[in-house]
Amino acid sequence: MHGILSPGAWAFIAYVLGAVALCLVMLGLGRVLGGRSHGRAKNLPFESGVDSTGSARLRFPVKYALVAMLFVIFGIEMPFLYLWAVSVRENGWAGFVEVALFVSLLLAGLFYLHRVGALDWSPERRRRKPRD
Repeated sequence: MHGILSPGAWAFIAYVLGAVALCLVMLGLGRVLGGRSHGRAKNLPFESGVDSTGSARLRFPVKYALVAMLFVIFGIEMPFLYLWAVSVRENGWAGFVEVALFVSLLLAGLFYLHRVGALDWSPERRRRKPRD
């Protein structure tokens, strides 16, 4: 009669138990042998040996988030264009039309962003108002 688990399953169970045991031993040794220090300086932030000055809560302009979103939107096109370039012969004219439509939509989005001033980093008083 065959056992409930195959020899490969027992080997996997032994491997997982060994890995868990090794992790627990390392955590336990670190807890037992690790040094303890308490004091006022223990809870202060530390960055490369330089004492921190000022607040860590800095306000960033919204433009940084906008640039990050634009990078994600227009950076995603590269894998699609690369995959099209690799398979251009297999796709034929249908693939060319699809990529042309894809690139034209991206360009339309870029022109729209330029028109509404999303790419303009100049101060507000010099920024042009979009035509309606």
